Amino acid sequence: MERTEPGRRERKKAATRQALSSAARELFLERGFDNVTVAEIADAADTAVSTLFAHFPGGKEALILGHGDEREAALAAAVRDRAEGTSILEALRDFLATRGPFDPNRDPQARRVADLVVATPALRAYARTLWTGCEDALTKVIAEESGQDDFSVRLLARYVLEVPDLAGVEADPAAALDAAFVFLRRGWPGF
Repeated sequence: MERTEPGRRERKKAATRQALSSAARELFLERGFDNVTVAEIADAADTAVSTLFAHFPGGKEALILGHGDEREAALAAAVRDRAEGTSILEALRDFLATRGPFDPNRDPQARRVADLVVATPALRAYARTLWTGCEDALTKVIAEESGQDDFSVRLLARYVLEVPDLAGVEADPAAALDAAFVFLRRGWPGF
């Protein structure tokens, strides 16, 4: 099947989303999340406030963290596509280690954004909502891959999805991530 390029309308929408996200990121990093209004972001991106909300119905938080649409698919792929001999928990730990405050290889801009999220209660709460919103999808893929489908699987999924919020605010987020997964492996040794 031949893949077609996005049409002009789709390209224009993508450019508008990118302009809004870039303007928001610059303003948030310069002045702090709570000191920037959606009107200022729209103005900086040369769009209307209604356009901002059309592209980002989640408001200011979504401008910096997105909608989380890719998160579910990426989590499922991390479990489903893990290397032979890699446990479900190892795959999830490795996936989280490449995200936000856990990623040791992030560029300086990404580091500043991750620090902003951790330091801003509204952004931290939104990020947690995005993670925990993946619970059903993660529960399903863990059940499929483990052959076990009971309450313990949903419990495991929930605990895994709480790790970014809890470990991300520790002095050494990567060490906290590793420690969290040590505890999870003790509770779910077969996963």
